[in-house]
Amino acid sequence: MSALKSRESQPGAMPQIETEDRRPTGSGPMREFEFELPVGYVDENGGVHRIAVLRKMTGREEVLLADRKLRQNGGRLVTDLLSNCLRRLGELDPVPRDAVSRLTSPDRNYLLLELRKITFGSAMETMYECPSCGTTNRTLQDLDDLTVRRVSSEGAPDVRVELEDGYVDTDGALYTTMVFRLPTGTDEERVATTLKGNASEGMSALLTRCLVEVGDMPQQRREMIGTKVITDLTLGDRSRIDRAFRHEMPGVELIREVECEACGRRAERNLDLSSFFSPA
Repeated sequence: MSALKSRESQPGAMPQIETEDRRPTGSGPMREFEFELPVGYVDENGGVHRIAVLRKMTGREEVLLADRKLRQNGGRLVTDLLSNCLRRLGELDPVPRDAVSRLTSPDRNYLLLELRKITFGSAMETMYECPSCGTTNRTLQDLDDLTVRRVSSEGAPDVRVELEDGYVDTDGALYTTMVFRLPTGTDEERVATTLKGNASEGMSALLTRCLVEVGDMPQQRREMIGTKVITDLTLGDRSRIDRAFRHEMPGVELIREVECEACGRRAERNLDLSSFFSPA
């Protein structure tokens, strides 16, 4: 991902890790490609749709990407972009916009990655600043090298986190287990404004939306507390939640271990996406 070396970090144990090849559909020009989603879209009847067909981006998508108003809400921008380019999703043809919004974030990120690759190729320029010496390193990341974690069962898995300090309610009750569902496009759209203004507040809002269990706390009580159940956690427990999502959530592994050739410092960094929609 020039003076920077990059290799994949080793995530925690995950069910069924595979790499999916791009498969063009039809016998004409290769403008549409078929993929298998890491999680899959679950419809109203419980059916899981895993096969998606994308077309390459065109000038219409370039207009979307340049829309300053739309860029104020990253979740909505992703939904509009994928709605344009997603031709089929399992048995859904055409794909309704609300189905794109209900896709899990891992599936949406995966589709964005594949959309970028079929449109511009797998090479992407990245830049990282060394945390030790401050050197800015440039290199090319081969997006085909990114690991895709897929669930082996039907439907989206939950993320279970055991907290060390836990949440203490007003009556003194201590809760040390939290269970989260995977975020969706709808969640991304709802918290985008908050996230843009304050990353910590936005993440708390997102986690609160995805929280489905706090030990044996009644649902009504959990909903009454709101974001406080997340913001009152110690930084150590918030870090445990972050690690659980990074290591247990399916989808594209975006954490890279990079080495600065100027000083030799190694550090984990999120994949630099500043050139994501630009050809290398």
